[in-house]
Amino acid sequence: MTVSEFNKTVDVYSDALYRFALKMLEDSEEAQDVVQEVFIRVWEKRENIGEEKVKSYLFTSVHNLCIDWLRRKRPHQSLDEVMDEPTIEPQPFTGLKKILETILKQIPPIQRSVLILRDYEGYSYEEIGRITGLKESQVKVYIYRARLAVKKKIEKIECVI
Repeated sequence: MTVSEFNKTVDVYSDALYRFALKMLEDSEEAQDVVQEVFIRVWEKRENIGEEKVKSYLFTSVHNLCIDWLRRKRPHQSLDEVMDEPTIEPQPFTGLKKILETILKQIPPIQRSVLILRDYEGYSYEEIGRITGLKESQVKVYIYRARLAVKKKIEKIECVI
């Protein structure tokens, strides 16, 4: 990878990587740090990364760093504990986007990441599988479970009904 190819890669993918990291981490500074760290890694491995594989490498690296950060910063919870958490208290309607962001915080990180990649960023199941290291069938299951969890939480919010 040449300097111009690297610069083009930064221009093309930096915004999407930042949005993905921000949705995962919910912390602007951490998201910026993750994206910067990934581009440093790409630069260091530029001889081994072809232009055709750079997108997958970037998103996989951001995904992995975000998961690592979430594991370090948040206590581990089982899926049963997460599903049994109290629902959002009814409040005056503040916007569906804000409610969805709150609900996304409550689902497990792997489900959150595949849901964001599919529904927010528009990646195919196959691409998400390459990014996360999951089989395509696993990706579909995680997306289904995430959507189901979001649906259940939305149904319980009296203000939205």
